Amino acid sequence: MSVSPIEGVAIIGAGPVGFLTALGLARNSIPVTLLEAGPAIAESPRAAVYFPTTVKVLDQLGVLDDALTIGLKNIYFCFRVLETGEIVMVDTTTSMPPEERYPYNLHFGQHILAGIVMDHLTRIADAQVWFNHTVVDLEQNGSGVTLSVDTPDGRKEIRSDWVVGADGANSSVRRLLGLPFDGHTWPDRFVATNVSYPFDQYGFAPANMVADPVNWAVVARLGRENLWRVTYGEDASLPEGEVRRRIPDHYRAIMPSQDEMYEIVAASPYRVHERCVPTFRDGRVLLAGDAAHVCNPCGGMGLTSGVIDAKALAQVLSAVILGKAGERVLGFYSEERRRVFHEVTSPVATEFKRRLSEKDPEKRRADARIFREIAENPKAAPQSALLSAQIEGRPMPV
Repeated sequence: MSVSPIEGVAIIGAGPVGFLTALGLARNSIPVTLLEAGPAIAESPRAAVYFPTTVKVLDQLGVLDDALTIGLKNIYFCFRVLETGEIVMVDTTTSMPPEERYPYNLHFGQHILAGIVMDHLTRIADAQVWFNHTVVDLEQNGSGVTLSVDTPDGRKEIRSDWVVGADGANSSVRRLLGLPFDGHTWPDRFVATNVSYPFDQYGFAPANMVADPVNWAVVARLGRENLWRVTYGEDASLPEGEVRRRIPDHYRAIMPSQDEMYEIVAASPYRVHERCVPTFRDGRVLLAGDAAHVCNPCGGMGLTSGVIDAKALAQVLSAVILGKAGERVLGFYSEERRRVFHEVTSPVATEFKRRLSEKDPEKRRADARIFREIAENPKAAPQSALLSAQIEGRPMPV
């Protein structure tokens, strides 16, 4: 089988992390080819809220203006206790420093972001996107990486200088490298649904945590239209058909009125993990986003950390390819992003999940008290800038 060479970097996975990494490299005049196994960008319900640190990256890559024409700006977060009916509304700007350039969160689906970035990427001469290209094997040496790829025209071998695996939690790149994915799987299954329902007419903020030991949920508006993401927990032992049949039962517990009609636009049950690879670099192959680390989605840490991975990886890999830095900076990327996952991302996500589904009544009351104190006394709120700095980690040495 003949080998087709491609210049620069092959990026595997057409999600936000893959596209943002590709755009970051392409903006630095690095040729990129993005390969995706599916026929198009996946539209299943996933992350939909972008915090200021993520918004900053979108601005730096030149796609924020497009995102702002689609997304919904939001500054409010609501903590709701299902068993008592207590509602605590928090203005998130109270925890932001006065100099914050992006004093809001932005709401819209991650598949829409991927589409926006693809539009920008494909305007660049040395960037290309290939759908229906499935990587099935990988070999590398000191000068490059050879990928065996199933395409609509049969199996082909493609040779590139570098490869980035951004192909999600079930990463084929990670599997082909033989890297372990250490950590644990949560015992419950998450169910992400997109539903048309007038939550705002019943006092819901654009972002809401519904705390309950059984019927916990995250409820967030998906954009400017009246479409909402409702994510809740379900028994992981149930077959998928039964999970879907039980959606109305969960809605009855979560929705404030049973008289309102609703329409389910999409539903996606999935298992949730807290896992990380031992290294984000193996020779000329690097990992980013869920291919390298996964956490539960309750605090929005997965997409946030993945976007920061993309920015950092584009920085260091561009510097190496352009001869501005040695390959040691790739090791720094790997070590630092792994440290941030273990010390910040996963602990924060785990604490959000605990607060949502806490079974101890005393701890539930304490959680509600913390949010009341934040709402009544903004000085009690932890500074969002501090958490943003912790998630961003140390600057890349380039």
